Amino acid sequence: MSQSKKKKVVVIGGGTGTFMVLSALKGYPLDLTAIVSMADDGGSTGILRDQYGVLPPGDVRRALVALSQESETLRKLFNYRFESGGLAGYSFGNIFLSALEKIKGDFASAVLEASRVLNVRGRVLPVTLDNVRLNAKLSDGKIIKGETNIDIPKTKLRAKIEKVWLSPSAKINAAAKNAILEADLVIIGPGDLYTSLIPNLLVKGVPEALKKSKAKKVYVCNLMTKFGETHDFKAEDFIGEIEKYLGHGGLDYAVFNNRKPHAKVLKRYKKEKAEFIDPPIVRSSVSNNNSSKYIFADLLDDGPFIRHNPRQKLAKVLISLL
Repeated sequence: MSQSKKKKVVVIGGGTGTFMVLSALKGYPLDLTAIVSMADDGGSTGILRDQYGVLPPGDVRRALVALSQESETLRKLFNYRFESGGLAGYSFGNIFLSALEKIKGDFASAVLEASRVLNVRGRVLPVTLDNVRLNAKLSDGKIIKGETNIDIPKTKLRAKIEKVWLSPSAKINAAAKNAILEADLVIIGPGDLYTSLIPNLLVKGVPEALKKSKAKKVYVCNLMTKFGETHDFKAEDFIGEIEKYLGHGGLDYAVFNNRKPHAKVLKRYKKEKAEFIDPPIVRSSVSNNNSSKYIFADLLDDGPFIRHNPRQKLAKVLISLL
C-alpha cells in the first residue's frame, strides 16, 4: 500500500461487526468512512425514536466510538449504559446524540458535532437521513415488522426469511454516496445479514453507487450462523443474499475464515442454535452463481468466544487488497 496518499476505505454495516472492523483499521494510515444502517429500533434506541421522533443513534454511536481518538474514559462514557432507575437500559451516547439532533435541528449535523467531541479519525455517515423501518417476509408468508423483531425471534421455531424491505422507501444520504464513489475499497460486513448489512443495500442509490464506484468491493462473512436470521445457511448463501440486493457481480471479493474453533467452544454455541460457517468447498475465482473471488484465511481470535481477530488477522487481509 502506497504511503504517499491515504487510501479511501468505506465500511458499510452496523452493530458490533462494523465497530470491530473500524477499530482494527483505525491504526493504519487510511482515510476511513463508516456508512451506518438506520434501521435499528430495539432497546433504548427504539424508545428514543418513538418518544422523541429522532433517528436511531445506536449504530452511529458505536462507529463514532470505534473511530474516536479521545481518552478511554470518554469512549467508555459514550458506551455507558445505565443499570437502574428511569434510565435503565439507556446508553449515554444514544441520549447525547438524540439531544444533539434536537439542538442542531437534524441528525447529520448532530453526528458531525459528536464527531468533533469524540475527535473522530475519519467520518461516520448515516446511510440515509429518512425515517425508516425494516420489514421481513418469511417463507411461510408471515410478515414481521421492525428490526428488533426480525433480529430476535419470539418463538423457538421460525421460517426462513424470504425477503426484507424498508418502509417507507429511503434515498441515500448524499455524503454517503460521494464516499462510495470516491472509495478505493468498500468493506461490507461482518454483521447480522438481514438486520445490519442488507438494510444499507435497501436504500435507493446505494447499489447504484456501489456499481458505479471503481472501488474494490469485499464482503467479510460471519463466523457463525444466527438463529432466526441465518440458521442452516452455508457460506454461499451469505454471498447469494448480499448479491440478491446488491446485484449479481456486485462483489469483487468474499473473505472467509478457514480455521475451525475448538469443539468445546462450538458445543457451547450450539446451545444458542448457532453453527460454524465452513468456507465454500469450491475454491475457484468463479463459483456457481456468484462471481466474487474467494479469500481464505485464519481469522479466528483465540479465547473462549468465536469472533474475528480484528487487528492481527482480519485487518491484514483487508489491507492487502489496497
